[in-house]
Amino acid sequence: MRIEELIIEGFKSYPVRTSITGWDPSFNAITGLNGTGKSNILDAISFVLGITDYKELRASNQQELIYKKGAAGILKASVTVVFDNSDPANSPSGYAAYKQITITRQIAVPNKSKYLINGHVTQQQQIHNVLQSVQLNINNPNFVIRQGKITKVLNMGPREILGLIEEAAGTRMYEEKKEKALRTISKKEKKVEEITSLLADEIDPKLAKLRKEKESYLAYTKASSDAERLGRIVAAFSYTDYKQRIVEREADIENAHAKVADMEKQKKDQLNQKKLAIAEQKEVMKRRDAEMQKDGKLKGLEEEMGQYEKEAAKVQAQVEIIEGTIKESRAQAKDAQLALENLQGSLEEARNVVANTSVAFTSAKEAHDSAQQSLASAEELQQTLITGLSSSANKSTGGYLGGISEARSRAAAAGTEAEQAKVKLGMAQTEMKEKEARARKMETEGQQGQQALEKGRQEVAQLQAKLEKCGWNRQLKEDMEGRMRAAKETMSKARDAADRIRATLSSLDFSYTDPTPNFDHSSVLGYVANLTRLTPEVADKWSTALEMCAGGKLYNVVVRDERVGSLLLKQGQLRKRVTLIPLNKISPPRASAAAIANAKKLAPGKVFLAIELVQYPPEAKAALEFVFGDTLICEDDETAKKVTFDNNVRMRSVTATGSVYDPSGTLSGGSAPSSGGILKRVQEALAMEAQEQEARAIVEKLRTEEDRKRGEIESWQRLTSDLELKTHQVGVLEAQVGGSDSARVVREIEELKRNITQLEATIANAKERKKEAEAEATKLEKDMKEFGQNKDSKLKELKADIVKKRADVAKKAGKFKELQKEHQVAQMELEQMETDIVKAEEETKAAGSAIVDSERQTKELEAKLEKIEVARAKVSEKLENERAALKAYQSKLDQLATTISLHDQTIADLDLNVKAVEHEITGIQKEKAGLDSRVAELVKLNTWFKDEQRKFGVEGGEYDFSRMDMRDIKEQAKKAEELTKGMKRKVNSKVMHMIEGVEKKDKELQERIAMVQKDKVKIETTIQELDREKMAALERTFVKVNEQFGQIFAELLPSNFAKLQPPEGKELAEGLEVKVRLGQVWKQSLTELSGGQRSLIALSLIMALLQFKPAPMYILDEIDAALDLSHTQHIGTLFRNRFRGSQFIVVSLKEGLFTNANVLFRTRFRDNTSIVERTAQRSTSSMYNGQAQGETSGRSRGARAVAGQA
Repeated sequence: MRIEELIIEGFKSYPVRTSITGWDPSFNAITGLNGTGKSNILDAISFVLGITDYKELRASNQQELIYKKGAAGILKASVTVVFDNSDPANSPSGYAAYKQITITRQIAVPNKSKYLINGHVTQQQQIHNVLQSVQLNINNPNFVIRQGKITKVLNMGPREILGLIEEAAGTRMYEEKKEKALRTISKKEKKVEEITSLLADEIDPKLAKLRKEKESYLAYTKASSDAERLGRIVAAFSYTDYKQRIVEREADIENAHAKVADMEKQKKDQLNQKKLAIAEQKEVMKRRDAEMQKDGKLKGLEEEMGQYEKEAAKVQAQVEIIEGTIKESRAQAKDAQLALENLQGSLEEARNVVANTSVAFTSAKEAHDSAQQSLASAEELQQTLITGLSSSANKSTGGYLGGISEARSRAAAAGTEAEQAKVKLGMAQTEMKEKEARARKMETEGQQGQQALEKGRQEVAQLQAKLEKCGWNRQLKEDMEGRMRAAKETMSKARDAADRIRATLSSLDFSYTDPTPNFDHSSVLGYVANLTRLTPEVADKWSTALEMCAGGKLYNVVVRDERVGSLLLKQGQLRKRVTLIPLNKISPPRASAAAIANAKKLAPGKVFLAIELVQYPPEAKAALEFVFGDTLICEDDETAKKVTFDNNVRMRSVTATGSVYDPSGTLSGGSAPSSGGILKRVQEALAMEAQEQEARAIVEKLRTEEDRKRGEIESWQRLTSDLELKTHQVGVLEAQVGGSDSARVVREIEELKRNITQLEATIANAKERKKEAEAEATKLEKDMKEFGQNKDSKLKELKADIVKKRADVAKKAGKFKELQKEHQVAQMELEQMETDIVKAEEETKAAGSAIVDSERQTKELEAKLEKIEVARAKVSEKLENERAALKAYQSKLDQLATTISLHDQTIADLDLNVKAVEHEITGIQKEKAGLDSRVAELVKLNTWFKDEQRKFGVEGGEYDFSRMDMRDIKEQAKKAEELTKGMKRKVNSKVMHMIEGVEKKDKELQERIAMVQKDKVKIETTIQELDREKMAALERTFVKVNEQFGQIFAELLPSNFAKLQPPEGKELAEGLEVKVRLGQVWKQSLTELSGGQRSLIALSLIMALLQFKPAPMYILDEIDAALDLSHTQHIGTLFRNRFRGSQFIVVSLKEGLFTNANVLFRTRFRDNTSIVERTAQRSTSSMYNGQAQGETSGRSRGARAVAGQA
């Protein structure tokens, strides 16, 4: 960025608008007499760039910057500078899009000021920001060098020179901010000390005391609250518990009275029902005996049933055998049909192979015979020529004449053969044309048949593909039917066996009518005997013991609860009297674990708890424990005595033979129980029923699978039927197409084509032989003529020809034999194929007939089996009726016997239970009276019950006792009450209010200390980091500036050198001083130098600092005042060479300097007004080439270029 134009109006000595244009982009000089306004141009540039220090502008206030301080009627001053901004790389931030940047500053009387950028009003800081982004810092204007600065540098000490380096490095400003930050830290530390002292002396002691008092107060309030809360919970729980127990006792008393009344009624009923049962038992026994005396109808039915079952099994076996035969026949038919189709497809190819090998063989044979004959003729000729005698029987054929005659005979024979073959060929071709015409005429008929056949075959293939993909096949069908038959047979046999066993267990039939609609039958589990499960080993060894152990309880019926039992008794219409066991009301007796362990220890391996030998459904566990839970099963009597009467056991025992030992001293049993092995028979029935259920499950599974695959099965059946029908149709079409005239004519045409091919080969072969024979005759004629002239040569040649012909004969003989073998093999294969076709057709026909016969037999057997099943079902129904009749009598008798036994047992049990319940009622009444007294006392002591009572025991509430450990809560309540009494006298009740203010103040002070310390650490850390960066930057700057300083001084004062270095014994950070070498001598002090040399030293240092951070523009005001002419010229050269890219504006009175400038501006003062003239002295930058040339030529004509005057 460089100056293109400067416009001054009302500023200092420029009262009117003056536009100074044509600034050179590199070196401009301003000269003129003193007082003509040359320095005012530099002041105007500094003014418009935003300098606020009026001393820098050689004024004491703003008004002095206006022309004649406003006395001449000009009350404002304005300066505008236009910068070239065509280089985007060096543009100010945010102004890269502008080709020019115009900055204007205006001031007016009395004290007004305004800034503009590109015609828009802006703030001074914005001007500074724009300029600083291109290294023009107007607040530290290093780019402005006035004469006084040279003198100032000359008088600087080491620390001040170091300051110049720091300023160039940009660290000077950091030092000022660092000192300010350190002062801030000092102030903060004093504040921290004050706050710390306040905390230590006043706040902390007071706060510590209040905190202790607060802890005591909070502990007291918590203990008091806990004591009250826990006390209420304990009282509420006690009240609720007492009330619940009172309600329970009242219900227990009421239930007990109801039990006594009910048991008395039951006893009376039992006595009446026992009498009725005895009478009924006698009547049933009479009817049974009468029925048993009838003829043996049952046995006859059973024998007839067995006969039908055997016959059905026999027929079923025959059906399975025939179905296997059908399966094999179908496979054979399929294989035969496939083989037939393959053979028929290969037959025509085989015929073609035979025809082709025949042609090749015939040709090879004829070629061999011809070669053989030619060889014989040559040998005959040789013998005739040598001996004069012929070996042939026909003497006229000897010699050349004989050979020629024989060759011509062969040629004539071959020609005759070819002619005959041509005649045959013509006849065959004529016949083929006739047959082809006939075939075309019959084409419609044959094509329709063939199309129908092809379509049928495609449909068969499609049906076969669908069958394979339908998900079902004959193998799966037969497998499923076989498994279904086996499962049904097993199910039937198991059901019959279970029925026979159950017929002997009629006493375990529990029949009832549904007491309510939709009655849940699963709530009635059945007789205990039916719920008892025994392993085969247990059943064999221990069933008698377990029956004695259970006694009459085996005939008790297990129900889910007393409600179900009540419904059955009242509305179930039971056919016999039963005892019910409700699962929710029974309490199984618990045998002592120690007693069981002692018993097993007394007789290891011989003693078991009865329930351990029994298995049962999970839902019947309580009932089975009720029956078998408190009795020991022992292997023998000795063991039973030992464990029963042992003081550490004292439990009822039963032996394997049925003897019962009671610790009271009684002994019973010793023989089989009256139940007659009922548990063993139940296990057999259960096993058969389980087998039936397993088979039924298989049947259901197969039916489910059949239903699931119903679509595939029906699809397979439909496709199978369609395939059989379509296969039959295709067979008919094949017979029609194969036997039709059209097909026969086509086969005859194919045979004619093969004959024509053979005849054509015969003609070609005959022609070849005729040609060879004629050639041989010609050759013999030639040889005969030559033989008279050269007999030896001809004999030699004939001998060689014989050797060659022998080799040819041998070669053709090998080929002839090979082709003969191929022809024979092809002929044999064709004959075998035709034989195989006939055989396959016979096998296909035979398999089809076998399938039809087998299917007919299957249908006949299935019909027979169906009749047998119908007859068997009728006999089975009769047999079941007979069995049911006898079963009913036996069931009734068993039922009555059990009923009578149960009545006796029930009556005895009722007497004992009545006494026990009456005693229980007395104890419950005493307990209830005590509970009533406790409740009254609690209500009197806790008046709050009235408001809180509705919350007692509510789930999720404060009195939800189900979630509390009341024993622990009672202990806590007691401790909390004792603690509260001891703490009440020691607490300060006002401490909470007092501590709140003190803690708030303490918190505020602590936060202030933390914030101050945090800021201090942050500042110190930043200072340390920046100190390191400062030294690194300072060292880099020092090295660069020192290098440039020495080079610049050497250019200004050749053959001399200058440098900067720390004072002796000190570091860089402690200062720098200038060392000068003149010639070969280093000067100890700058006082040894002349004034001009010292000025050059100062100027070199300034230039080196400027070059370290080049600015786009430099303003120099008479810096060469103390220099002679030669040094002034060096400075001009320095500007051009070292500061390329920067624009220099230099005010000078010495010709040695401004003559080096590219553009020179001269100021004059006329009529109290400064005037500026411009002169271009040498070629400038490309941007000003045209303008510079014009101005230069103007000067050469002696004209003066006025920069501008308004």
